[in-house]
Amino acid sequence: QVQLVESGGGLVQAGGSLRLSCAASGRTGGIYTMGWFRQAPGKEREFVAAISLSTGSTAYADTVKGRFTISRDIAKNTVYLQMNSLKPEDTAVYYCAASNRLYATIDAPAENEYRYWGQGTQVTVPS
Repeated sequence: QVQLVESGGGLVQAGGSLRLSCAASGRTGGIYTMGWFRQAPGKEREFVAAISLSTGSTAYADTVKGRFTISRDIAKNTVYLQMNSLKPEDTAVYYCAASNRLYATIDAPAENEYRYWGQGTQVTVPS
């Protein structure tokens, strides 16, 4: 089993920055891809970013490209999401997810590619 714990959420003003962390524990050796998704009230969960733990290759949703950066620290079993130039529309619960599949073999933005999910962390950007 794999456990994922997100942290770093909070309230920031528009234009500000925030860094989310996702710490993985348990049987992490079988995890090859990790990603971030978000869900705003009344909306469906949507893809934000993904990363290959082995190669560092990344993918981003068009809505966050150029503003958000996903990265990983293998030694700490942790993935980060650096969020800059935050907008009110970024307000959502952000979820970390992990997949047993290789990044190159999956459709990274697809929720069903990820077996493990964190509890979520709230990010609020008031207008």
